[in-house]
Amino acid sequence: MKIVKAFLALGAAGSLAACGIGPDKSVDRGINAHHLSTLVAGIWVDPNGCDHWIIDDGVEGYLSERMQPDGRPVCSGVAAPNTAVGPFKEGSPIPDIL
Repeated sequence: MKIVKAFLALGAAGSLAACGIGPDKSVDRGINAHHLSTLVAGIWVDPNGCDHWIIDDGVEGYLSERMQPDGRPVCSGVAAPNTAVGPFKEGSPIPDIL
């Protein structure tokens, strides 16, 4: 029984250790490193009609669901489903080759 308790305690301690604070996701650390707030976001409308913030810096792309303060998704109707709108490629010194 002591072995089982020790094993459970070790597992609990290990799972809590994995809850540490990770890297700052608001900073791009790639070849053209910069803070993401220096770029301009656009909106991509998913197949369900809900909005997602998008940024394309020419090398990498970023996507985040638009949420209302209460946690519900924003479905603004700004564009047709599967459409991207806005200046989401602005602010990047790297041209998009695609």
